[in-house]
Amino acid sequence: MAKPESEPVEERNRRWDKPFGEEPLDSETVARILSLPAFADVSAADFQTWLPLDKIIANDGRLQRYQQGEVIIRKGDYGNSLFVILEGGVLALPVPINTKSQGQAPQPGRSWWRSIAQLFARARPPEYRPTRRRGREALVAQSKAPSGLGKIDIDDAKRQYPTIPMQAPQVFGELAALTGRQRTATVIASENDTHLFELRWQGVRDIRTWSAPFRQRIDQLYRERGLVSRLRECPIFHHLDRQALDEIAKESLFEAYGNVDWMHRFKKEIEQRTGASRVIEQETKVCEQGDHVDGLLLINRGFARVTERVDYGEQAIDHLSVNDVFGLNEITAIAAGATGVTLKASLRAIGYLDIIRIPTKLVCKHVLPGLPPHFLGDKWAVAIADPEYAKMRQEMMDFVVDHRFINGEKAMVINLDRCIGCDDCVKACATAHDNNPRFTRHGFSHHNAMIVNACMHCTDPVCLIGCPTGAIHRVEGSGTVVIDDGTCIGCATCANSCPYNNIKMVDIRDKTGAFILDSEGLTISRATKCDFCVDQLTGPACVQACPHDALIRIDVRDSRKLMTWLG
Repeated sequence: MAKPESEPVEERNRRWDKPFGEEPLDSETVARILSLPAFADVSAADFQTWLPLDKIIANDGRLQRYQQGEVIIRKGDYGNSLFVILEGGVLALPVPINTKSQGQAPQPGRSWWRSIAQLFARARPPEYRPTRRRGREALVAQSKAPSGLGKIDIDDAKRQYPTIPMQAPQVFGELAALTGRQRTATVIASENDTHLFELRWQGVRDIRTWSAPFRQRIDQLYRERGLVSRLRECPIFHHLDRQALDEIAKESLFEAYGNVDWMHRFKKEIEQRTGASRVIEQETKVCEQGDHVDGLLLINRGFARVTERVDYGEQAIDHLSVNDVFGLNEITAIAAGATGVTLKASLRAIGYLDIIRIPTKLVCKHVLPGLPPHFLGDKWAVAIADPEYAKMRQEMMDFVVDHRFINGEKAMVINLDRCIGCDDCVKACATAHDNNPRFTRHGFSHHNAMIVNACMHCTDPVCLIGCPTGAIHRVEGSGTVVIDDGTCIGCATCANSCPYNNIKMVDIRDKTGAFILDSEGLTISRATKCDFCVDQLTGPACVQACPHDALIRIDVRDSRKLMTWLG
């Protein structure tokens, strides 16, 4: 007997329910891809039976065709895939290109009518999801490739910008695929019918995990290409030419400190801490106050704490993140002829820290000549006239660093002196998300500041690392971290990884309020969190609804703005 049309059928999502392309690649195409130099020496025998190599290529890859001048990726966008040129060629431009007026698809959003209509919509059950059948046609429709990024005149591009040509079978885009960071160059097709194989980062991650030759090849590409681009991103190297950057890149060292899985240990330790000194002692030391100066340290990924000795302990005096440097003032003193120069402070990894160590001799040779004066000077030695303010600033720094809130670019902070507990922020969030609020109005507090349990859209969003389907991802352009409900399989990897407990797993319901069950009669869970009201015309509903200006979304590292707002 046929089931009624309204009854849900197999709602539980799986890893490859939604392939990267319109449909999985056929076996002939997969064989062609694996014959490319990029995948040379990658052996199918190294992979697990539940994660075979051919299935990774077939489902996590897709074929793309571009005409001359079409933009493939743009500098500044958050990327999550790697490209291999099959036919034709591309040009890389180390500059951002604005193609919005030339065909770029706009970001999806709600119209004014929908925004108003949601205020009068009938209340739906908590965690309501419209039921759907997972037929092949629906899956193909969901997996359509995004609209193009526009087209530019290739001759104009060559005249205006330095270009780097690449031909088949070269690889590009590996930096963003490995790190999840913004693209470092704009890439356009240099020939008509340029044919590319695009592999999303889940596939890159899995092949890199199980194949040592592929891992070594991709890592070598990072060193050859990425380091110069990476140095160029850092403001302190903006005045250097390509020759100087090449020399620095050849002699610089990659170093990693701390634990990649710091978030799991952190969640266990946070309840056992007794003070800032104990937290500092648990952090991996990169270099110590009084040590010999052994190069300039560039923060490549993660966060670091700068500390100095006070009595018998350590006191935090600053924190560093991507593009910040450590040891510049000491090297400047060495270049001026000073002897016996040692480090004035210690550097410690906050969780996981990836640094690039640049030899002192190259800093003196290339970086210091022509360096703008504002980079020099001991910013930690600046006296603060008001000792009470200095104490408050120190306590606030310890609070946000100890709890790792410095990771938050869009943290929700409540001023407890102004908040009256009306819950208008929660109600507004529920209204904007089909009566499913995306945050809980509680969190860790310090004086009159409370960092709320809401997604902070982190600089280093560790929740993305283990997602097997890519359901949790950054929105290109804004970098906002969102979850695709259609590809979330409910594995809870992101929720378990989030150091701040800002992602919740919920059992979804149908329009009657009943739990939606899979074919085995089990409830279906999905991950849910704050999406920064990415589809709301007025921005975060929680901020707009607060009647007392008691709530703000802020980059926690902007301590001056935060403390001014807190009064």
